[in-house]
Amino acid sequence: MSGFSLKRLALTILIALLACSSSFQACSARKAMYTRQLKTIGKGYDGYNYQDPKLMDEGNGVTPLKNTGSSTFNVLHFGAKGDGKADDTKAFEAAWAAACQVRGSTMMVPSGSVFLVKPITFSGPNCETNIVFQLDGKIIAPRSSSAWGSGFYQWLDFSKLQGITIRGKGTIDGQGSIWWNDSTDESESETPTAGDSLYSSKQDSISGELSAKMPSTKPTALRFYGSSVVTVTGITIQNSPQTHLKFDDCTGVQVSGVTVSSPGDSPNTDGIHLQNSQNVVIYSTNLACGDDCVSIQTGCSNIFVHNVNCGPGHGISIGGLGRDNTKACVKNVTVRDITMQDTMTGVRIKTWQGGSGSVSGVMFSNIQVSRVKTPIMIDQFYCDKSRCQNETKAVAVSDINYVNIRGTYTVNPVHFACSDSLPCSGVTLTTIQLKPAQEVSQSNGPFCWETYGELKTNTIPPIDCLQRGKPSKNQLHSNGDSC
Repeated sequence: MSGFSLKRLALTILIALLACSSSFQACSARKAMYTRQLKTIGKGYDGYNYQDPKLMDEGNGVTPLKNTGSSTFNVLHFGAKGDGKADDTKAFEAAWAAACQVRGSTMMVPSGSVFLVKPITFSGPNCETNIVFQLDGKIIAPRSSSAWGSGFYQWLDFSKLQGITIRGKGTIDGQGSIWWNDSTDESESETPTAGDSLYSSKQDSISGELSAKMPSTKPTALRFYGSSVVTVTGITIQNSPQTHLKFDDCTGVQVSGVTVSSPGDSPNTDGIHLQNSQNVVIYSTNLACGDDCVSIQTGCSNIFVHNVNCGPGHGISIGGLGRDNTKACVKNVTVRDITMQDTMTGVRIKTWQGGSGSVSGVMFSNIQVSRVKTPIMIDQFYCDKSRCQNETKAVAVSDINYVNIRGTYTVNPVHFACSDSLPCSGVTLTTIQLKPAQEVSQSNGPFCWETYGELKTNTIPPIDCLQRGKPSKNQLHSNGDSC
């Protein structure tokens, strides 16, 4: 073999080795990025570990790493018209398919345009990581029944992604009024005094003229499912047919600077809904809707909600839990530094009779309420129908702490209705100052039933109905299915 041929062969082998080495290092780096431990700030004053938003912003917590790629995929370059009339769904699908293949890419929805988009799933099992959905324009939902077929549970759905960010100054508008006008299903409606509607994957009856126009299934505007390291920041979500923003089976979620807006009488329009999700931080957010501002459902743990404005709406709720004799588990929830105006309840825990499991390790602190019907509530007899069957089993409620809750109410300041067979225990109240609103001529005092705990300070009004200590063993009946 000639000397030239030997040199060429050696050069070919060297190039192949370098390529393999580079590929191996890239794969190893990508794996390391998602296996490193999240930093925490240690235990707070209430004893739980939280992610510090400052650390998150530095890439040390649940926030995705900064976009290291330079690839931007503008939906206008994929055929979107952006005139609010033409169907831009195909262009969004094409832009996502391109962005999906590039790690750290950006899918751009530019300002100055309105994009009509039908129900769409931005699927992630085969996508690269750290994709940014830059929303600066406006996305609107279709108002024709033909666009919805027999019905969808979600409108904009992000599924099974790692490191997904939605950010910008844009708006998602569900144009929900056409869905709200006739919501008559008693099982999903709520009277002003009974608590609020339980969110689930539900089908609401729409009768009369609208039944010929829209399907009975009301979609959530924006959902994340089965995803990790999720960030939503800066955007506005308004007028959803049902829930505005939902996280299901997600870990490492950060929501900040988000505005949710729908009328106070829009049915079942939760602001932010969490289920089966862990390590969630929601802060610096304004929520106005027709149902719970924040709804925390079964399977949730390590939830931190702070610096949130709520109202109108139904307050911040854990539950309803245990519907249809199911098991529900929620633990380590902190809600603090919250303002509420003209809401149905303030901070609430609601469970169905007949359920099992538990709610524990909850701190509600620094809550300012104004003209709230019932600022503090535990309801283990929750029922969204005219009548529910009495059951012995119950979701256990324990270690619930209320600190520095102040302001005005219109119905009663405190309502604790706990199970006869499984009373609430470990309920503590510190620095509670709640007074009737000036326009209220008559109001009720605190109500307690089978609620045990401790008053750590004097309260306004006096909450003398709270039973001191713990329930006797004769009162405790295991729910048979603990978490």
